[in-house]
Amino acid sequence: MATMREVAERAGVSAKTVSRVLRNDQYVSDNVRQRVNAAVEELQYVPNMLAVSFRTGRDAAIGVAVPDIGDPFFARIVHAVEVEARRAQTAVIVTSLGYDPEHEQPAVEALLKRQVLGLVFCPVSRDHSYLAPWLPRTPMVFVDRAPTKLTADSVIEDDFGGAHLATTHLVQHGHRRIAFVGDTNQAPTTMHRLQGYRQALADAEIPFDERLVYLGETDADTIDHALIAFRGFPEPASAVFSSNARCTLAVYPGLQRLGGDGLALVSFGDFPMAASLDPSVTVIDQDPTAVGRFAAERLFARMDSPGRRLRRRTVLPVSLIERESCAQPVGTSRSPSRHQRTTRVAPRSRRPA
Repeated sequence: MATMREVAERAGVSAKTVSRVLRNDQYVSDNVRQRVNAAVEELQYVPNMLAVSFRTGRDAAIGVAVPDIGDPFFARIVHAVEVEARRAQTAVIVTSLGYDPEHEQPAVEALLKRQVLGLVFCPVSRDHSYLAPWLPRTPMVFVDRAPTKLTADSVIEDDFGGAHLATTHLVQHGHRRIAFVGDTNQAPTTMHRLQGYRQALADAEIPFDERLVYLGETDADTIDHALIAFRGFPEPASAVFSSNARCTLAVYPGLQRLGGDGLALVSFGDFPMAASLDPSVTVIDQDPTAVGRFAAERLFARMDSPGRRLRRRTVLPVSLIERESCAQPVGTSRSPSRHQRTTRVAPRSRRPA
């Protein structure tokens, strides 16, 4: 069986360059890539990943840690990372953290103790200083939420700008009493979206009413009580901005159960069946596939250049997909109009750091 050294000699390059070609490093020239691939084919070379593990003391794999692999948003991020890792002939080890911050550190450290080559990580805690001893040896890229008390690469969405766009869209549909629903006040994503919502109201000269903000559990009974409260004020809410898809999956059936005049709805985050519901749900599309792909590319670049010290935060734009629920309230029985329109928004400079 051919070795990597023999492939390198046949192609006239170093073994390190062969490794970079096999990982699909974008910075390898086309000429070198063609010579290496030709040598691999001629010699029928198969990378020995077990030998790599023995030689380096590290798994020939990267880790991915997200709150919930069953969540459609995180599932698409994981899939995108797996696609990029497959191109780099690297395995992926995935772990689900849950949403309890106390469980994050032991779960992540258990993964890092596997000696993975790198880590794509969506955190749930608010202190990541425990990762400082690991960072010099294990490249990390945070997704969806930037790290705190740690300097590391991150790829996040424009939470502030997306929430501002969603709220402004409801205002443009004539709504002035817009409720905000979130499942926690601990996640920075939720807080940035709440800030974007408040700024959109201020820009429209609509007074902020804290009674229209719900942050808490999303079980059926609790959400029903919150929705009933929104509609029971002397000036009742006419619309809801849901801060993530998990909340929307609780709010939407709640609005259907209550019926009556219904409430308009915009969700931060698309989800399966959102376009098929009646009425279909207007959403802020985070494009988790782009997030996962970008994070994986950044991670592999960091792995190829371990001495690079500059850490970068990248904010990806989001877009609004207009469907029916912003104009036809959920819970009503009017005939749907079945339309969809997308509006993209670039990251807003006023987004909190």
